[in-house]
Order: sequence, then structure tokens, then C-alpha cells
Amino acid sequence: MIVEKAKEYIANAKSPRTREIYRLCWKDFEGWCISKGLISLPASPETIVAFLIDRAQKLKVSTLTLRLVSIRQAHSMAGYQFDKSHALINETFKGIKNTHGEPQTSKSPILLEDLQSMLQKLDHSLQGIRDRALLLLGFSGAFRRSELVNLKIEDLKFIREGIEVLLRRSKTDQSSKGYIVPIPFGSNPFTCPVRLVQSWIEASKITEGYLFRGINRHGHVSERGMCSKSVALIIKRNLHLRGNESLYAGHSLRAGFCTTAAMKGVPEHSIMRQSRHKKSDTVKKYIRIASMWQDCAATKLGL
Repeated sequence: MIVEKAKEYIANAKSPRTREIYRLCWKDFEGWCISKGLISLPASPETIVAFLIDRAQKLKVSTLTLRLVSIRQAHSMAGYQFDKSHALINETFKGIKNTHGEPQTSKSPILLEDLQSMLQKLDHSLQGIRDRALLLLGFSGAFRRSELVNLKIEDLKFIREGIEVLLRRSKTDQSSKGYIVPIPFGSNPFTCPVRLVQSWIEASKITEGYLFRGINRHGHVSERGMCSKSVALIIKRNLHLRGNESLYAGHSLRAGFCTTAAMKGVPEHSIMRQSRHKKSDTVKKYIRIASMWQDCAATKLGL
């Protein structure tokens, strides 16, 4: 009984999204083992290596890494030993990465100039008001898309300086300690996240529950919250990004805040406090991108 309860708590140590990814990855490995007449749990190093070699022909290295992590997690949850440093598995995987590995790519950030142009392309319909509020709040709070769609009216506290947004749970706060994200008033009413969020609340007549919701073709606001994919769809369908929509995703708002802040000389620790990054390496990536053209040696060659 105690062991089963412990397994339940261990499983809940990961976010629902992470658990679902691991479940699907394990299902793929388990199904492959069944088709080959091999034992999946506990799996021998030879079985795991054979699976990696087979899937390396179809899957990206990053996806294959998730498969390997899920196999390790499944063995750990079942009480089986899994040697992470096993030479056969490690060397095979290293060879796969050297053979099939590709440079890591990321979606483009939505910089301040992009955001301003995107806002101009939105009309004054209920959907347009919602999208403005979502884009501005997502940008100024450096919110992840899952954080954004899970916000509720009750999480917003309007004060003289702006809004104090209570982030009840996030990717880096699995224990639900909570975090207050400050959203200040903007000097320009057109790009002020506080005023636009207020406009959306007034127009939608939402008094409780989820802040951002779907709107049907009759202009009726749903009682349910939006899914995280909706954030990416709102970004991609904006007319300003037409022709380049594949370069952007839900993460582009968060990345855009960090990059824009770095370009304007905001100190690293201030960016991290607003974005809730735990590791400075991630923020340094945005700073490098922001300074790439400012410090480009080729511009000084007189070409």
C-alpha cells in the first residue's frame, strides 16, 4: 500500500504534459517490443539498442532522447535497475547523434516592433479585443502558453501600479508555491497590457473563472478556458506574420520579451525575475541573440 502510494506521488512529481509525453513514448517502445517478440520490462541493453537503431531511421534525435528517458522512467517506477551509463547504450546513442543529429532550431521571437504591428492588424471585434489582451499580457509577463491559458480572473489583482498576476503553478514550480508576476501600466494606451486586459474583461463580461476563452461564430464567449495550442494559433493567424507564420509559435511571446529586454539593456537578473527562468544559460541565449548585430565584427570592416 505504501509502495503504491509512493509510486503515485512520484508520478505526480511531473507535470501532466510531461507524463503524457512519457506515456506515449513508452507505448511506442512497448509496442515495438511486442512486435519483435522481446521483453520490454525489464528490457535488456541489447533490446534497447535495437529499438534505438530501428527508430533512428524515422525519428529526430531529440524525439529519440525522450524515448530513452521514458524507458528509464518506466524501469524506475517498476522497481527495476536501469544503468544510465551502460556502455553499449551510451556509445550507440552517441553514434546516432553524430550520424543523424541536426542543429537545434527554435522559433523566432516576437520583438516589440512585431508586437506593435500585430496589434494594429487586429480589428475591434470581441475576438480582436481578446487577442490584443492575450498578446500583450503574454509578452509583458513572459508567460508560457500553458501559464497564459490557465490564468483565472481570481488570479488578477488590480492595483495602482498595474496588475499582480498570481501564477499558481508553472513548469518551474511543480510544487505549486505560487509566484506573483507584476504587469505595469504602459505609457502608450494602445500597447498597455493593463488597460487591454481590463477592456477584455469588460467586453467579455467575465466575472469568474478562466480569463481567456474561446469565442464562437455568434460572438458568444465559452465558459471553458482555451487550450495551450490556441495561443500559437492566435499568433500564427495574425496578418502581420502572413507568409512567415511557420517561424513563430506560442513560445515566441516569451522569447520576444527576453530578447527585447536584452536589446534594451535590461540586466540579466531583472529579465530572469520577470520570466521566472531558473538557469541563466537560457537567458544568456537571448542576450547573445540580441547583441549579435550590435557586436558584429563584420559591420566594422567597411565592406
